[in-house]
Amino acid sequence: MSTFASYEHLRSRLSLSLALNAAIIVAEFIGGWILNSIGLMSDAGHNLVDQGSLFLALYAHLLTSRPATEARTFGYHRAGIIAAFLNSFILLLTALGITLVGFKRLLEPTPVDGGWVMAIAALSFGANLSIALLLQHGAKDDLNIRSAFWHMLGDAWVSLGVVVSGGAILFTGWTVLDPLISLLVVVAIAKGAWPLFKESLEVLLESTPPKISASHVASTIEAIPGVKNVHDLHIWAVEPRLIMMTCHVLVDGDDSAMTNDLLHAIRDRVSTDFGIKHMTIQMGTDCCHPDEIHCDLTTLTKQ
Repeated sequence: MSTFASYEHLRSRLSLSLALNAAIIVAEFIGGWILNSIGLMSDAGHNLVDQGSLFLALYAHLLTSRPATEARTFGYHRAGIIAAFLNSFILLLTALGITLVGFKRLLEPTPVDGGWVMAIAALSFGANLSIALLLQHGAKDDLNIRSAFWHMLGDAWVSLGVVVSGGAILFTGWTVLDPLISLLVVVAIAKGAWPLFKESLEVLLESTPPKISASHVASTIEAIPGVKNVHDLHIWAVEPRLIMMTCHVLVDGDDSAMTNDLLHAIRDRVSTDFGIKHMTIQMGTDCCHPDEIHCDLTTLTKQ
C-alpha cells in the first residue's frame, strides 16, 4: 500500500471510529444514569475521554501529512507524538478517576440492575472492540494510532468487566462486584497506557531510541578504516519511524576524495546496522575534546 493510500485508509478508520464511539457514549450515559451503575457510568466517561482522544489522534494524523516549512523544518511529525503523550496521560488520569469512584462505591454500595447493565455493556464491548480492531492495523508503526487503539481496547476491557459484574450481580445480588471489577479493569488500562506514556515522553525528551546504543554506534563507526574517533554524537527520533543522527568524525587525513568515500562508508554502515536514515556528519582532522562522545550542552548555555 502506498504512503498516501495508507494515510487515507487510517483517516477513514479514525473517522468511522469517532462515529461509532459517539453512539456508545449516548447509550451508556443514559443507561448508567437510569440504572444507577457506576460501572456503566465510568465506561461512558471513559468513552467520552476517548472521543476527545480520537479527535486528537485524527487531527494529529492530518497534521503529519503537511510538508516541512521555514517555521517547521522537521514538518509536523511530532504532532502524533504529542497526541500519543496526551492520550496516554489522559488514560492514566481516567484510570485514577475510576479507582477513586470505585473505592467510594465499595464503602457506600448502591443497588444496581444487573440485567440491564449487562445488556448495555455487552453492546458497548462489541462496539469498542470493533473500533480497536479498526485501528489495530496502523497501531504497530504509528505511536499516535497506537494510543487511540489502546484507548479503545481499554474501553473494551472496561465494558467486558461491566458485563461480568452485571451477570454476577444478576445471579448473586452482590452489588459490590460492580466497583470491584471496575478496579480490576483499571489494572488492564494502566498496563496499556503506561508504556505509551513512557515511550512518547522519551521521544519528546529526544532520548536515544530504545533499541539503539550510542556507544555501539560510535564503536561501529570507529571500526571503519580511516576513522580515528567519534564525538559529539547525538541520536534521537522525531517520531519512532524517523531516527536521526549527528556527529563529528575525526579522520586520518584531509584528502577530499578519501573523505567523501569514508563518508559514504559511514552512512552505509550506520543505515544498514541501525536503521538510521537521516545523518549529518562533520568530518575533521582535529578536535578539542576527542574523549567526549557526547557534547556537554550545558557549557553552551553559560556562554
